[in-house]
Amino acid sequence: MEIGAITFFVKDMEKMVTFYRDVMNMAIEWDGGVFTGVQLKSGVFFNLCQRDALSISGLGYPNELNGTMEVSFGVPSPEEVDKEFERLVKAGATSIKEPISQPYGLREAVVADPEGNLLEIVAGIPED
Repeated sequence: MEIGAITFFVKDMEKMVTFYRDVMNMAIEWDGGVFTGVQLKSGVFFNLCQRDALSISGLGYPNELNGTMEVSFGVPSPEEVDKEFERLVKAGATSIKEPISQPYGLREAVVADPEGNLLEIVAGIPED
């Protein structure tokens, strides 16, 4: 199995489209409806769907579950992890975990988008 799409079920489409389009630099086009998405260079689709639209498909948003998830965004270098973390926080993302070099060879940081979904920024640390 391979990931074909990642979908966030969101409360505020306008806020989330603005964040992912303007802050995360995704080429999202939105017509004001309950769903939008973009196919990334990797071929994976990144989608936003208004939570209350789930009833159209016979599903309902799980009220008693957290409803958040983490998406990992790879960057080319450990230095870029720090730069992206600072850029995202300045643009309104919430700092969850400041950049740290892990003993397993990754530099990683975590922020939350406007609705609390976790976004990891990660890069491999070159071996000496």
